[in-house]
Amino acid sequence: MLLTALALSFATQTCKSWDTALPAPLSGWRRSGRGLDTGHAVTLARSGDSIQTMMRIRKAGTFGVAIDRDGWIDVAPGRGRPLRMASENRGPKCSTIRKIVRYKLRPGTYRVSVNKLKATRARLMLVRY
Repeated sequence: MLLTALALSFATQTCKSWDTALPAPLSGWRRSGRGLDTGHAVTLARSGDSIQTMMRIRKAGTFGVAIDRDGWIDVAPGRGRPLRMASENRGPKCSTIRKIVRYKLRPGTYRVSVNKLKATRARLMLVRY
């Protein structure tokens, strides 16, 4: 009986403020800024059935695009075809990050598209790993 009560307690426990510490690369998630970049998140409105924005990569590496909604994230160089993602993960427990899609990117300007989005807006952040 006691074990069942403890199990129910842990299963129904909601996130507390102390549960929401984010890893260093995601520390800017709660800050709002302009444009898709590292260090802050940006809330963008859907136009038609997708969100379209641009981002600039200054140094080659693995970058992720974090989003707070369900949606399909594509990253493409300039006017090129979408790149193959390196990996996809869920956001940290107790955060509002729904998923993070990672890409290996070189310096340059990239087009970011979020499709299959049911919401009218989404919060995005560029994350360097």
